[in-house]
Parts: sequence; structure tokens; C-alpha cells
Amino acid sequence: MSHGPRSGLAAVSSALLAMSRHLEVRDVLKTIVVSARDLLDAQYAALGVPDDHGGFAQFVVDGVSDEQWKAIGPLPRRHGILAAMLDDAAPQRLADVRRDPRFGGWPSAHPDLVDFLGLPVRDGDEVLGALFLANKRRPKPEGACGFTEDDEELLGILAQHAAIALTNARLYERSRELTIAEERSRLAHELHDAVSQKLFSLRLTAQAAARLVDRDPARAKGELQQVAELAAEAADELRAAVVELRPAALDEDGLAATLRTQVQVLDRAQSARVTFTGHGVRALPAAQEEAMLRVAQEALHNALRHSGGKHVDVTLERRGNGAVLRVGDDGSGFDPHAVRRAGRHLGLVSMRDRASGVGGRLTVESAPGKGTVIEMEVPGG
Repeated sequence: MSHGPRSGLAAVSSALLAMSRHLEVRDVLKTIVVSARDLLDAQYAALGVPDDHGGFAQFVVDGVSDEQWKAIGPLPRRHGILAAMLDDAAPQRLADVRRDPRFGGWPSAHPDLVDFLGLPVRDGDEVLGALFLANKRRPKPEGACGFTEDDEELLGILAQHAAIALTNARLYERSRELTIAEERSRLAHELHDAVSQKLFSLRLTAQAAARLVDRDPARAKGELQQVAELAAEAADELRAAVVELRPAALDEDGLAATLRTQVQVLDRAQSARVTFTGHGVRALPAAQEEAMLRVAQEALHNALRHSGGKHVDVTLERRGNGAVLRVGDDGSGFDPHAVRRAGRHLGLVSMRDRASGVGGRLTVESAPGKGTVIEMEVPGG
């Protein structure tokens, strides 16, 4: 929420930088609205992104509380002034929106809007949304619009950069969706090939056992043992494929929030104290976020199952354009070289493979009696 007007190059620069920091569409929309309201000192601001059915796919407001927004009801339809901005792609500056012949009213819980400044957010010929402000907070002559031509020009500059930020955010989200779709397609093929072969062998072996039950019980018993082993292998293949699927929470909440939630669950379920700290990490490429999450899960599993420690700490912090993940415990520790020589890896090989697979690196610091720290760094996008 805003607390007063700002003006000048510094204020415009601050608004544009705020828009460029976000990659998720919803975050970009909210930042645009808050920046516009703050910059032009308006009581209310909103931005609507139209859908293909005469309404709005998204409608973000600033200046209205959550309780007020719930009381207002469903998203508005594209009519009146909003439709004019989207269809005519022309600015609208009005002394009193309620007196405009296109005004169609609003719900009873809707706040009263008087003077009004709105314009489309455009990418070339495509109208991405309608951005508007209402109720300029400075004093104005009776019957005059509080928003000036200078305000309109400033909002136009903001809308141009908003179009760039919104287009980039949409491209980012689509690239993430494509990455997820490609990964799931690959896993589907792997799952089909691996598990189908196991199930085919399982069926043949079971048929052989059935034929041998009466005439050679000893051989039938051996075949049934093979059936059990094949069934276990098929279950392992399925489990591995499920683990590889990108968690829905990662797409919806991001890496930091997903890690925080998982750590909170482990803290309640385990006797050891499990904590999480995050420091200003921006959204990372989808593959890097997933690799970091998997490494964190593997490291947490090792710490809670094998270290015997009383405290496990997970930290995620920004480093340049990328991020660093650390999972540390105060447990028994181990000699990484001795573990490697003995052929026991504690998942270290898979963690290193995940890190290198996304252009990152993994380091392990541990010694007997000194606890363990697993650190993974990724470069970002």
C-alpha cells in the first residue's frame, strides 16, 4: 500500500525496477498496480487482463482491503469504460466516471470512484490489459479531473514498460510449462519402457510357475521367487518415476516456500530440530529449482536418518543471479573419502549429478564427529 506521492526520475526508476524484479505474471501485475498508484498519488488503482469470454482472466487492485474485495463479488465484465480502453485502445481521463454515458454502475460494496485516468497496456497491436487509477488525492477545482495531462503522460510511460514486463513474465511462465511438459513426456516414455519390460517378464515367469506347480514343485518355488523379485523391481521403477515428477508445489509456490513447507513438516515429524532460512532468492530456471529441491530432500533424508544430529539447518540465499543451498547438521559426520572407497555413497553421486546437470556444483564438508554440510550452488538464468 502507498503512503503518499512521489515524483521525479528517481520515483519512475524505482517503479520500473520493481516491475523488472518479478517473473511470475501475478507478481508483475501487482507491482504495476502498486507502482502506478504510488507514483500518481491515487486512492485506487487496478489492472485487468481480459479473457476470451467477455470478462477478465485476472484483475488486480490496490487501495481496497481483502474484506472489501470479497464483498464486491465476482470480477467485473468488459463493459463501459473498461471495454472502451480495451476496444478503442485510447486513454480515458474523466472528471467524474459516474457521469460518463458509458458508466454502467457497480456492486453496492464497490467504493465510489470519481475522477478517473485509464489507458490500455499494449504490446504492439495487442492489448494486454486495462490499467486505471481513480480518486486523485490532491485538492482539485469543483467538477475538474484531478489527473492532469502530465499524469496521463507518466502513466503512459509506465504502461509501456508494464507491457514489456508482462510479456516477459508470460514468456517465462510458458517456458516453464514447456520444460515441465517435455520432462513429463520423457518420464512417460522411460516409465513405459522400463516397467512394461518388467511386467512382461513377470507375466511369463508367473505362467511358467503355474505350469510347474504339479510336476516340479521345487522349480515352481524358484519361479515364484523370481516373480517376487521382478515385482519388487517394477515397484522400484514406479517409485523412481514418481520421485522424478516435478512437485506441483514448486510451480505454485516457488522454491523457497516449498522448502520452508517441507522443513516445517519434517520439524514436526522428527525428534531433531529442523529449521529453514531464506534470503531474497529470486525465481530460478525451472530445472535449477527442481534440482535444488531434490538435493535438499536427499540431504535432509541423510541427515535425519544417518547423522544422529539434534539440529538440521537448511538455508537458501541469493548469490549473484543464482542461489546457494546449504543443508547442515550437528551429527556424527563421516569421512567422504572413506565412504567413496567403501562403495557407499549416501546419495552423493546422484546429488552431484543433479547439480552438474543444471550447470551448478555440489560440495560436501564432513568429518567424523564434526557434522556435515552439503552445499549446492546454481548460476540462475
